[in-house]
Amino acid sequence: MSEKAYELVEIAKRSGKIKKGVNEVTKSIERGKAKVVITAQDASPKEIIMHIPLLCEEKGITHKEVPSKEELGVAAGMPISTVAVAILDEGEAKEQVKELAK
Repeated sequence: MSEKAYELVEIAKRSGKIKKGVNEVTKSIERGKAKVVITAQDASPKEIIMHIPLLCEEKGITHKEVPSKEELGVAAGMPISTVAVAILDEGEAKEQVKELAK
């Protein structure tokens, strides 16, 4: 399932729109613009992302966790790691979003 999440971020980055980082992701969720949110399990300290699953549940947004912040950063096209990514426009990844939401 993690590989599908990384692939989804890569496709959305190329053909859609994503936001990276805890602050940008939190704003996207609060404004109701995020369609899918992906966070890294190895975030340190864990407290920086603890609010994200609760916000997603409250807003009805799909949330998934992946094991590695480094791999999430690479999938998002960043030279550094990131602990949170929000997909605002899935672009060509509409099918993958539906599959991940199951």
